[in-house]
Amino acid sequence: MNFIKRYKFFIVTICILGIITIVNRNLGLKALSIAGYSFKEMALVIPPVFILLGLLDVWVPRELMVKYMGEGSGIKGILLSIFIGSAAAGPLYGAFPVAAVFMKKGVKFSNILIFIGAWSTTKIPMFLFEISSLGSRFAITRLLIDIPGIIIIAYILYYIVSKDEVRKIYNNAENL
Repeated sequence: MNFIKRYKFFIVTICILGIITIVNRNLGLKALSIAGYSFKEMALVIPPVFILLGLLDVWVPRELMVKYMGEGSGIKGILLSIFIGSAAAGPLYGAFPVAAVFMKKGVKFSNILIFIGAWSTTKIPMFLFEISSLGSRFAITRLLIDIPGIIIIAYILYYIVSKDEVRKIYNNAENL
């Protein structure tokens, strides 16, 4: 019974997919193919991310993370968050386990938000693609708008979200 409660969304989704396949075989098979592709993509991305996270957790002491990205880090924490997020590889869902490890290591909440924002919008490969496809003027303009936007949004969220809520988020990360 606990199994059914835990995986009810997955079970309902499989049932709906089965009904769709019975009603429209081509649509059902296409949906199954897309789901299989997404699962394969995640299976190739998640293991390396977790290996790197394990190494980060073991090799980088908490004191070092607090010094460079913690509460008193200032501009160096912001720049480091942008750099790490921009240099990261993989889809956005890979950023959240990294953010959880950052929380365990004492990284300031605004720096975590900046890291996630940089991961999603300022990746170096994406920037290089934009230069080659859309021109350097567009790519540099977008980057010059995105970076301050990320920082502004991160600090707005930092001040809007209550300290109690942030504490709960950090506690949840500790329990992972």
